[in-house]
Amino acid sequence: MDCGSTTQRSKERSIGFWGATSIGVGAIVGGGILALAGVAFAATGPSAILAFALNGLLACLTALSFAELAAAFPQSGGIYTFAKKVLSVEAAFAVGWVGWFASIAAGVLYSLGFGYFSVLALGECRKAWPEVLPPWLADRSMVAPLAVAAVAFYTFRLARKAGGGAPHLENLGKLAVFAVLIAGGLWALVGRPAASIGTSLAPFFSGGPLGFFQAMGFTFIALQGFDLIAAAGGEIRDPGRTIPRAMFASLGIALAVYVPLLFVIAAAGIAPGESITAAARRNPEGIVAVAAGHFLGPFGYWLVVVAGVLSMLSALRANLFAASRVAAAMARDRTLPYALSVEHPARGTPLAAVMATALLIVAIVLLVPNVAAAGAVSSLVFLALFTLAHWISILAGRRSRSRPGLLKRPWFPALPAGGMIACFVLAAYQGAMVPSAGFLASIWLGVGGILFLGLLAKPARVVDASAEAQDPDVSRLRGRTPLVLAPIANPYNAQAMIAIANALAPPEVGRVLLLSVAVLPKHWKAGDRVLAIRQAQMVLGDSLTAAVEAGVFPEALATVAADPWLEISRVAREHRCESLLVGFTDLSAQGDTPLERLLPKVGCDVVVLRAPQGWQLSQARQILVPIGGRGVHDRLRARLLGSLFRTGDRKITLLQVLPEEAPPQACTRARKELARIARDEAPGRSRVLVVQSRDVEETITSHAAESDLVVLGLQRTGRRQKGFGHLVPNIAKKTDCPILMISHRG
Repeated sequence: MDCGSTTQRSKERSIGFWGATSIGVGAIVGGGILALAGVAFAATGPSAILAFALNGLLACLTALSFAELAAAFPQSGGIYTFAKKVLSVEAAFAVGWVGWFASIAAGVLYSLGFGYFSVLALGECRKAWPEVLPPWLADRSMVAPLAVAAVAFYTFRLARKAGGGAPHLENLGKLAVFAVLIAGGLWALVGRPAASIGTSLAPFFSGGPLGFFQAMGFTFIALQGFDLIAAAGGEIRDPGRTIPRAMFASLGIALAVYVPLLFVIAAAGIAPGESITAAARRNPEGIVAVAAGHFLGPFGYWLVVVAGVLSMLSALRANLFAASRVAAAMARDRTLPYALSVEHPARGTPLAAVMATALLIVAIVLLVPNVAAAGAVSSLVFLALFTLAHWISILAGRRSRSRPGLLKRPWFPALPAGGMIACFVLAAYQGAMVPSAGFLASIWLGVGGILFLGLLAKPARVVDASAEAQDPDVSRLRGRTPLVLAPIANPYNAQAMIAIANALAPPEVGRVLLLSVAVLPKHWKAGDRVLAIRQAQMVLGDSLTAAVEAGVFPEALATVAADPWLEISRVAREHRCESLLVGFTDLSAQGDTPLERLLPKVGCDVVVLRAPQGWQLSQARQILVPIGGRGVHDRLRARLLGSLFRTGDRKITLLQVLPEEAPPQACTRARKELARIARDEAPGRSRVLVVQSRDVEETITSHAAESDLVVLGLQRTGRRQKGFGHLVPNIAKKTDCPILMISHRG
């Protein structure tokens, strides 16, 4: 049966500059400042204006790193995608897991903010119509149910429709409301003496240095949202230009709203003789509405309530959208359960990821129905995440031949290093000042670690090995220089050996080391020594000539030893080889052979080639991969198949042989397992085949006759021991088809 393609569906890039900017504006503008301005004023007084401005500077530094990475890697998934390209799969999981939680925590904050502003609105309505609206509608206990209702609504919307930006009219309406509030506050200040305004802003640092930094930590989340544009990178047109421009446009719009709004709240939003600090401590969630009511009357109060509802909804939508894209990208890489990658059959939206994200938001809303706590957790997690983004940007810039993306940052790497240090210090301070935020983040990381190590590590590493083999740029960005050792004893099969070794070594970063061992017997004459060395040099020279003719430029090493197998083991360990490629023509011997004794000693992956003289890798178009055992070679097989895909157009047949008496349920399970392997190791280029037969050897041999290459995993012959066993030699005797036998380290 044909398993078909299992790669991510190719989606049309439907989001332009305004749509991408809408994602950022929808996430940034309004929700954070309305929910957390009171918390900031309560912690530091009027200097909250400066705290937001400095957070804006830090956000701009972070946006530089994000924009460059997003332009270089324009796929959906945001910082998880960046980490996957530059770090290991384990580190990528940690970054993605934290990034998913960051957007979930932001979703909790904004859904609770929506619930609070809705309760404010219902309370005012009940004052006007007490006989119509019951009192429980305006009770604080309704915040959580209303938050859950908002999450449910946007879950339904995002499951059915691609694109995560808030509608343009919604954003324009929100910005118009803030413009009226700012204009009204400035109008109220017209004619007031400067000394009076100065009195309203004194004491400027009412909470001292500690309160000021605490306010920065609490409110950094208010400028989060530009990163969500990167999370939708795979759906944005002309990402190299659009993503950076949209990020800075959304940040600029947010700062143009935040700084003057905070100023008018502090200067014109309180009664003479009262301090903004005291007012905010009495009513932190509603301070913006109270202040607007002071200088614009009931109209201003209602403006803030309306702006709050719209802002919280748009920010909730944007974070739910981004979190679902991160989860879907991780699921496709098997760093989250693959079930989360399930898409809507007609619309292509990541249905399962949207649902899972929404359920987690709802669970946290019901467990922690507190806006300030949600804000503290969100800010802490995003600060930690942005610290990692700066670090990834520095690594990518140094490892790439030219710094990634279209932006050319000045003072590299000083700027991202400064941003990284600032984010880390602020995150550490936030964790120390709000231990509950650090505690919740630690719990999430602990759950993630257990989930990854217990269920996800093996399939994630297999998929990662395949992806890295097919994209050599990943090895360079990760700073890896894998070395393939290829001992050559017979120059007549050197060309085939070099082609396989070159496929295993990623271009430009991988290395191939040809080894020729001059074998000296225990009792030899002086002339024998010269002859053995000259023969080794001749083999090496002929092999290098064959390599250069094939366009491959390996390294070469000639050594002298009494036992060639021990020498191969020594060189492999000393040079820290990732892979050992051995040519072996005689598979008739069974039992304790020198090659089998070599396998546990080299400490690296081993690939054994049995091929007729003159065979070339370019002839391998149809590849047969029999599957059996416990999957100990999955990672090496994925890397090998990925390397073969990179070097030619090939088709894979995954074959599993079951006993004739196997029940239908066993055949169904086998097909599903083969389909999973095909999806992970050979997406879109393979078919799976389950055959019921009494003779495994004969079945594999008959299918090998129709193939150009057979890939077999070596069998376990004992605890931590692998060897040829009986199956491989017997198949080799019955077919002339080239065979690659693989043994994963360990």
